[in-house]
Amino acid sequence: MSIPLALSVPAAAAALSYLDAKTGFWYDRKLIRGRLRALLHHRLREWKDRCNSFYRLEQLAQDKSAAGRPFLLYNERVWTYAEAYEMALKYGNYVKTKFGLKPKDIVALDMQNSDHFVLLAFGLWSIGAKPAFINYNLTGDALTHCLKVAEAALVLVDPEVAKNMDGGVRANLESLRIELLTPEMMEEVWVTEPIRMPDSDRTGELGKEMAILIYTSGTTGLPKAAICMPLYHSSATTTGLAHCLEAGCTFAIGKTFSTKTFWKEARAYNASMIQYVGETCRYLLAAPPQIDTVTGENMDKKHNIRLAFGNGLRPDVWEKFRDRFGIQAIAEFYGTTEGCLGTWNLTHNDYGSGAIGRTGWLYGLAMKYRLAIIAIDPETDQPRRNAKTWLCHQVGRGEVGELMMWLPKDVDKEFQGYYKNAAATQSKILRDVLRKGDAYFRSGDLVSLDHQGRMYFHDRIGDTFRWKSENVSTTEVGEALSAHELVQEANVYGVQLPNHDGRAGSAALVLRRPPDTEVLRSLTEHARKRLPKYAVPLFLRVSEDLGHAVTGTNKQQKHQLRVQGVDPSRVGGDRLFWLKEGTYVPFRQRDWDGLNAGKAKL
Repeated sequence: MSIPLALSVPAAAAALSYLDAKTGFWYDRKLIRGRLRALLHHRLREWKDRCNSFYRLEQLAQDKSAAGRPFLLYNERVWTYAEAYEMALKYGNYVKTKFGLKPKDIVALDMQNSDHFVLLAFGLWSIGAKPAFINYNLTGDALTHCLKVAEAALVLVDPEVAKNMDGGVRANLESLRIELLTPEMMEEVWVTEPIRMPDSDRTGELGKEMAILIYTSGTTGLPKAAICMPLYHSSATTTGLAHCLEAGCTFAIGKTFSTKTFWKEARAYNASMIQYVGETCRYLLAAPPQIDTVTGENMDKKHNIRLAFGNGLRPDVWEKFRDRFGIQAIAEFYGTTEGCLGTWNLTHNDYGSGAIGRTGWLYGLAMKYRLAIIAIDPETDQPRRNAKTWLCHQVGRGEVGELMMWLPKDVDKEFQGYYKNAAATQSKILRDVLRKGDAYFRSGDLVSLDHQGRMYFHDRIGDTFRWKSENVSTTEVGEALSAHELVQEANVYGVQLPNHDGRAGSAALVLRRPPDTEVLRSLTEHARKRLPKYAVPLFLRVSEDLGHAVTGTNKQQKHQLRVQGVDPSRVGGDRLFWLKEGTYVPFRQRDWDGLNAGKAKL
């Protein structure tokens, strides 16, 4: 019996839709096409000896259809591809002539966001030199450490952050040439001839060669310089600027992040995509709506943004952010500054909400041989190994383990590691993981993979702590506390206490109301309802803001909070509370003295 076309077509469409939902075929198709295209372009550039990013800028600047296209937007300044190319040549010629730079020399850039940050980097690439991007928030020992690690021939400093060079930094770096990018120097650059240096200055730059030194965020200690292949943070450079350059589109730069100016700039630049990192979206969500002073209209959705992409968007913020600001799609990716592989989760609905990566059946099959989630011993933070084979154990679906990335026999090809720090590089390589002789990159991140191919972040190894013989995830506790209507931000960590084993849970909070008795009781009840007893924080540290506990890229930093602990003399103006007799009450110096004397048990 024949089936009418009016019935057969919808039935076939429904069947295909169901099949796609189960296998993720069309989603995988996008991922695979993008990956193959990128790999092909990379291999072609290696073959042509054109890996240096300068060549891509040159290609667009000399293309009649692209030369007049805007490349950089900063404040009210627009740089076309042709103009940016000419300025890069001026910078390259100037620093080579003025400071005697040679190919392969490293130049540290301690600069705030600006158009000239980007142009100067391209100028260095144009002469075969390498930029080292310094976090302009660093001072003292941390700044000294980063500059020493780079072994730079020169440091170029933005006058606005020049004071960071005081406090003993210059004295500890007497042999290093440090120059300010003064208005007088900029005038000299403007009148310099835009001379293109010969290809021989840039030759031999393979994919595994260093293009930039970008420092890790320093969330667990001093930053380490990671060798990055072809804005100081890797997200802004390698997934923001680099993608715009590759696509031949426009890159808009804000000087600093501010919730007051972010959406105004997005509207002014007519941006179609925004990039976030860390807690950026939480800060935007916590900010009050911007109201048009003339019409009284809520401006939250008055923009042309169709996609937000980045890393670190928390599950408790994800849907609220998308709904409030009317963002059509979110592209969350996972990666590390020094890592060799990443994951993507492009989603237009709540199906992938909160996941750091997502694959269908086909791409998941391919990635099975590149990624592994390995069981970790919480006592040692080391992989669990089979007593007979000494190989590691992969966790099952839904179980938590450390994400690891496969490395070829020629490890250098995929993972260059930390600049001139062999010990730190080797510490990230684990051998004999699934087979004898294999090697994997240790991410240090605890993740899980569900049956639908969605990967979720749980914690950093070392951030999970033990209390009362139980493992406590700082991320899970933080998400539970953040669900309280009065909690604007929560940063959870474990603190060591005198006369107690393990680490006690502590939460640094920013509240929307002062912590009076009613608020503290509400927080206690909320935590007890959502968390197992051992995971309820024993201490609260209430602050006006947690700016002192985030990196310059809005990533939460627990190291300083852990070091300060709950000693009232070390927390500045913050207020401490502890869980006692069923609710949180003030924790004072006499209580701390009691803990030290062994008079109090938790």
